[in-house]
Amino acid sequence: MVTRTALTGIAGLTSLALAGQGGAIAPLEWGAGPLTVSALPRVVYTAHRGGAREVPENSMTGLMTAYERGTAQVLDLDTRILRDGTMVVMHDATLNRTTYLGGPVDALDRRDWQGVRLRPRDALPGSWRSERPPTLAEVLDRFGGRVVLMVEAKDPRSLRAIATMLRERGLTRSVLVNSNHPAVALRTHRLGLLSQLWRSAYQMRTDRPARWRPFVDVLDVDHKARDRDLVRAVRSGIPRVWAHTVVTPAQRDRVLALGCDGIITDAPGRLARARVRAWSRRQGQGQDQGQGQGPGQRGAMP
Repeated sequence: MVTRTALTGIAGLTSLALAGQGGAIAPLEWGAGPLTVSALPRVVYTAHRGGAREVPENSMTGLMTAYERGTAQVLDLDTRILRDGTMVVMHDATLNRTTYLGGPVDALDRRDWQGVRLRPRDALPGSWRSERPPTLAEVLDRFGGRVVLMVEAKDPRSLRAIATMLRERGLTRSVLVNSNHPAVALRTHRLGLLSQLWRSAYQMRTDRPARWRPFVDVLDVDHKARDRDLVRAVRSGIPRVWAHTVVTPAQRDRVLALGCDGIITDAPGRLARARVRAWSRRQGQGQDQGQGQGPGQRGAMP
């Protein structure tokens, strides 16, 4: 539940009539099945945790707001597993930072989860009410097939449960499963899911991402990495290279100029309002290149 003001209409996203058959979501407008990763545009914007500088992170209301605003083609969320195996949407291993409660998430069961309430940050724009954080099943049932989802599996032991949920809903080509560990990305691939691997700037100094090309669908790189490390990632042969966690237009413009083809951001609305500008290593700025498109091509020298 939320009080929202000045929301724009849905931009570039189609409101779907959904029909379930055998547990799978089938958007009628597409006919063949749900929206998939292969249908994404050349340059992709992802709302990180729903857009955590604009909405309450990992909340159903935040994800719905990001979807309705239409400023991102992918919605990102984090998952944890409760003691009874229930998959829930939560970033931290404890409740302390984002809810009114405390203690470890995996000490709760599904019944306990009904009593958890998110605590919206005071710094968020607008007026937000507290709400229960969703389960993964609730998010998949609301958004599956309507928009591409990025699910970070904070608990690698949950991979099989996630795979089962995606298969039952016909969403194995519509949801990216994200992790920081190459071994988890490989397991994800072997389970028949789309694998996404994120790496920190420190890790990228010694990474050789071309080794992961056979089993990584999206490489998720730190925008704070050195130019040479970003370019090495772009040239790895991995189909998509997206940069996290971008919050300013200048950060976005740099990674696009170095060849990244996706932006993972806490502020999708802010970036949607700012034109992409050509980036110069010497000056850090340049001339307008138009909104939503990177100024350089994949693999171009910085």
